[in-house]
Amino acid sequence: MVQLHAPAAASAPALLLRPWRTQDGAALVEAYRDPDMRHWTGSGPESEAQAAQWVRNQEQGWAAGDRFGLAVLEEQVGAPEGGLVGHVVLKGVESGKPSAEVGYWTAAHARGRGVAPRALEALTLWAFDTFGADGLRRVELVHQEDNTASCRVAEKSGYAFEKLLPAWPPAYPRDGHVHVRRRR
Repeated sequence: MVQLHAPAAASAPALLLRPWRTQDGAALVEAYRDPDMRHWTGSGPESEAQAAQWVRNQEQGWAAGDRFGLAVLEEQVGAPEGGLVGHVVLKGVESGKPSAEVGYWTAAHARGRGVAPRALEALTLWAFDTFGADGLRRVELVHQEDNTASCRVAEKSGYAFEKLLPAWPPAYPRDGHVHVRRRR
């Protein structure tokens, strides 16, 4: 089982990143109740049954070897896994393909504490270590142009702005940014 760790920051405890589990359902539903998250990520699970299906979809990505979603939890004394604070995902992984994409979200109660940059750093290093021999050379982070918080996360995570992505309605009604991190 894959488990990644991100060290503690001055303002937040260490993070544990691990594959999603069915028992994460209630916390997942709670995280998606946040209107800001729904605005940026679209719809999410509204019930434990939908959350269970969402987790099954994550498991299918792991089984297929092309999408790797991880729950992000804060480590706490007496409860090493702590509480859910976010999600990171590596997607579009294919042997011989030089690029993949990352995505993420942070639960409302954990924003502003460096969760997303630390989790993305751990995921990015894992991606290059795990898939670099198969040709992975760059990882992209894409967000809507008006999502300034995601732009800051990309920059803090070492993802340099590369280009503007034109809107493609109806799925992508606004222009976007493409940020890239290259393997060293």
